Amino acid sequence: RRLELADIFDEVDEEVRKDQFSDVWKKYGNWIIAGTVLALGVSIGYVQWQNYARGQQVESSAQFDQALRLIEAKKNSEASKVLGELADSGTDGYSVLARFRAAGLKSEAGDRVAAGEIYGALAGDTSLDPLYRDLAKLYTIMQRIDDGDAAQLETELQPLLAADGAWRFSARELAAVLKIRQRDTEGAKKHFKTLIDDPAAPAGLRRRASEMLQAIDGR
Repeated sequence: RRLELADIFDEVDEEVRKDQFSDVWKKYGNWIIAGTVLALGVSIGYVQWQNYARGQQVESSAQFDQALRLIEAKKNSEASKVLGELADSGTDGYSVLARFRAAGLKSEAGDRVAAGEIYGALAGDTSLDPLYRDLAKLYTIMQRIDDGDAAQLETELQPLLAADGAWRFSARELAAVLKIRQRDTEGAKKHFKTLIDDPAAPAGLRRRASEMLQAIDGR
């Protein structure tokens, strides 16, 4: 039976009161991450539209659209091939989009190592705008957030938490997730409260932070 949101947080509430953060992470870590992925997806979609939609060659646009249609049809193998070709020979903007989407397919298929390699290459590509390199860095962290070294991941997140960082809100949510993994109640609450109190944070992310803070506080 699919749990309603209230049911989820009733269970989280009980778990946290018992200080069983490892169990909370196992049960709800993916749910939190899924919300972050969605937020990032919306963000990058907007930025892509702003930066790449205009002035692109028709061929690259059609090729990317073909890949998206293949993905929608659950033909991921064929889509990966198209994305690979586009990444190699497409116009600059669509080549970047293809690389991000190809990494996303790997991640969705459970191949986090391969996804991380693609994101890592994007993060290290000095020809890209820092906006996209930072996004790739965020995604590399997400590939390891379930079982990577939490302290190391926190170190990698720090530059992305800068006050003027384009992805600071999603980075802070991931920082809160890492605190949950480490059973650091106060640390997680601090990150969630920072998100709630920041009027510039996306509404959906603030709502999710509020729900998690209430669960931790046992309200």
